[in-house]
Amino acid sequence: MNYWTELSIEYANQKSYLDDLFQVYPTIPEGIREINEERWTNIEIAFEKKNNDLLIRELLKLELFPIKDSYIAYFKRDGSAIDRNPKTINRICGRLYEMGLDKIFERCSEPKETNRQIGPLFRRWLNSKALGIEPVSYEEFTSNNNDAILNGSDAQLMKFANEFLKYEHPKGLDFVGRFNGKLVIGEAKFLTDFGGHQNAQFNDAISTIMTDINAVKIAILDGVLYIKGNNKMYKDITGKYSNLNIMSSLVLREFLYQL
Repeated sequence: MNYWTELSIEYANQKSYLDDLFQVYPTIPEGIREINEERWTNIEIAFEKKNNDLLIRELLKLELFPIKDSYIAYFKRDGSAIDRNPKTINRICGRLYEMGLDKIFERCSEPKETNRQIGPLFRRWLNSKALGIEPVSYEEFTSNNNDAILNGSDAQLMKFANEFLKYEHPKGLDFVGRFNGKLVIGEAKFLTDFGGHQNAQFNDAISTIMTDINAVKIAILDGVLYIKGNNKMYKDITGKYSNLNIMSSLVLREFLYQL
């Protein structure tokens, strides 16, 4: 098994892994979503008058619709469909009336999901000089051969990988660095659970480091994949992907400096 994967598993199972990981991913839920007072007044009026058309139209203007229904996205993208599909509108409104205004308000003002906030946190951690060096601009990174981490937008990281490494994989990168003269690229993920979307995230990271380019490729993965057991992610990193550089962000510094 890859030494750094093994070290990550050991860290997760024997040390204060989650306590330490909070330095990288401080996933503090945001406050409730604000709802425009005038819009909410219109929603209350439509609800009291049982005006289905107005109720749907006003709720669709909010950032978060109060119920999960497969047809909502269609109405958001084509408001004219509201007039053409009265039975679907009546069905949805029936659920809304059953919920009541208090519950509708509660659902519409829910904080954003923690998972949606995770993306920028790894970059923020890098910029805190957690790896011992402060990330530098594209211009500085490409002007010399010093140890460095590229601090740039998704587009800039991709631009560098395309131009200097002929990287053609469609997935973006979270890490571009150079240590001891070796270029390093990677994707970072915090896998909070098993199944569905999280498995897709895992597969994305794996596909990135399996690209055929002349660089050190790493998957900087954290979360449930290091829990020993019969779960697919753990079996993959200790089995068919055991030769790949898969590691926790908490051992990344040691990995980079030993290159």
